[in-house]
Amino acid sequence: MKALMSSVIIPWQPPHPKPRIPVVCCSTINGTSSSSSEVNLQSSQPQECKSSNAEEPKQSEIWRLFREAQKNILHLNQHRLKAVEDLNKINIEKQLLVDRIEQLELEKQTAVAKPQDRLSMFWELLLRIDSMVLMGMVTTGEASNLRRLVMDHKVSVTEVFNDTLQKSDAEILAELLHFSERNPRNGFHIVHVCTEMAPLVSVGSLASYVTGLSCALQRKGHLVEVILPKYSSLDLDEVQGLQEIEAECYSYFNGQLHGNRIWTGVVYGIGVTLIQPLYYSSFFNRERVYGYSDDFERFTYFSRASLDYIVKSGKQPDVIHIHNWETAIIGPLFWDIIVKQGLEGTRVLLTCHDLNSQCLEPPEKLALCGLDPARLHRPDRLQDTTKAHLVNVLKGGVVYSNKVVIMSSIRSKGRVIHSLSHGLDHTLNIHKNKVVIAPCGFDNSTWDPSTDNFLPQQYSVKDMKGKAVCKAALQQHLGLSEHASTILVGCIFSEVSDVDLENLRAVFLKARRIDVQFIIKGISKISIVNKLGLVHEPLKDKNVRFIDGHDEKQSHLIFAGSDIILCQSFHDPVLQVPLKALKYGAAPIAVNSNDDGFRNFVEHDYEITNFSRFISSTFGNMSISQALDEIRNSPLKWKRKIMDAMEMDFSWDAECCDIHASAYTAIKNL
Repeated sequence: MKALMSSVIIPWQPPHPKPRIPVVCCSTINGTSSSSSEVNLQSSQPQECKSSNAEEPKQSEIWRLFREAQKNILHLNQHRLKAVEDLNKINIEKQLLVDRIEQLELEKQTAVAKPQDRLSMFWELLLRIDSMVLMGMVTTGEASNLRRLVMDHKVSVTEVFNDTLQKSDAEILAELLHFSERNPRNGFHIVHVCTEMAPLVSVGSLASYVTGLSCALQRKGHLVEVILPKYSSLDLDEVQGLQEIEAECYSYFNGQLHGNRIWTGVVYGIGVTLIQPLYYSSFFNRERVYGYSDDFERFTYFSRASLDYIVKSGKQPDVIHIHNWETAIIGPLFWDIIVKQGLEGTRVLLTCHDLNSQCLEPPEKLALCGLDPARLHRPDRLQDTTKAHLVNVLKGGVVYSNKVVIMSSIRSKGRVIHSLSHGLDHTLNIHKNKVVIAPCGFDNSTWDPSTDNFLPQQYSVKDMKGKAVCKAALQQHLGLSEHASTILVGCIFSEVSDVDLENLRAVFLKARRIDVQFIIKGISKISIVNKLGLVHEPLKDKNVRFIDGHDEKQSHLIFAGSDIILCQSFHDPVLQVPLKALKYGAAPIAVNSNDDGFRNFVEHDYEITNFSRFISSTFGNMSISQALDEIRNSPLKWKRKIMDAMEMDFSWDAECCDIHASAYTAIKNL
């Protein structure tokens, strides 16, 4: 058959990896099949093969792009799946981390809460003992023994009596009596009656002393309580479990008994009692703590109320610890009136922080608190040595106390009695056998470079690398040139006198000739930078910086970054600058314009403090010029001094606590 039977187009194949295959048109002509490309095909549609040949390159390109797109999509999809898988893993790890953090936070809170819970139970138990006394279940003597038992075995007692709120007083008493049969007693029970305590109310050095010493004594196994007036200005943020005792408490004043509200709580593990007068409510509802014309009446009322509360609550402390003239009246009150009310085993210790403040009053005012003016207005008792028509309240405290502790970090006992007693030298000399000297301390839980979280890098005497880091950070913070060889001198002042200004001016003028940097920081509530401007104006220099205002982190960094700390005095009970400087590896140097510094400032008296001995043998006799010379010319000798100083312990837990514990022991053995 001659007709065209069929016409087939064979698709074109990709060029790789096989060689290109030509397109062939096949047809049957007169029964003969031809497939050669050279055959001249006779067909009714001769343009079909030609058209196919023209479309083949386009189709091949489309197929190539399509397959490449498929490959790319597959590749991207694989990456997407891998990314999703990684993201899921990250989310799982994140959740695990969050869970771990929450667990650690819970453990931390539990760890913090446990001691607080123990303290709460501890003081709840003591308050229940007070309740037993008021209800007549136990005598005052039995109550004192029970309190001592609780104090001696604080941890085990709180474990045994962990549900005191759910038990009756009778049940608790039975368990206490059973517990006492199995446990011996030790340690002293000390009650501070004072007018300041950090952080509740701080005016001078008394506040940090009461808190620091009390914490140190409790760490050594003694039970310590503090009784304060309930000032309207008290900072109660740090008081745990503040509550009012639901019991009547009256005290004698001006011929009558007057009611008081009693509040109790815990501050840093110390039991605190706050006395709030009802009738004389204005006594402590004032802006300031001191400085009023009726201060004698205010603090005499508080002193008598404190003693009446101790008796009423059945407490029988080993020592009633009184402070300065404000509570010195407790001495004669205790021995003339209170001791006969069940406190025969109690003794009185007086601490003097400021012998210059003594309180002179007409003798008839003594009758306000129940004392006999005629009995006490005598030369050997309260009569003032100079103004014989008046009574001297601080003198009365010295005469009637079993022990007198005078706080002085650098002066000897002989020097204090004969030169620094402000008219009390005759009285102190008569009673010198009961006078002891004690240094101030500082809080090494807050001020320790090895644990200080304010520092960019902590350090210790065994690894001093962090001190250089702190120095560089301080220089950078204040825009000073960052050279490790540059000597950095820090100064931290609360007040600046005219003498200090002249001394500072002289120090700057001498030091500006060499490569020394100065940082002067004032932390008073009233700006002292304006006053320091008298020094600053003639000494505008790239190496001097003046800072004003209280900044805790900045203060820590100044101690850590400085090589030398200029001090207004080595006896610095408020700021404690010399003690902190020694701990942070900075030399405390006295601000003094002459090169003799404080040479021989300590008498050769055996009754001086360890701090006094150390400072006089190291930095006490140095001027700033001598210190700078030794740093540059004898660096190894200087480094040894600094490291020796850092290893010393001048905290509240050390010499200060030991001297007071010895004093308590001595008077209990009288």
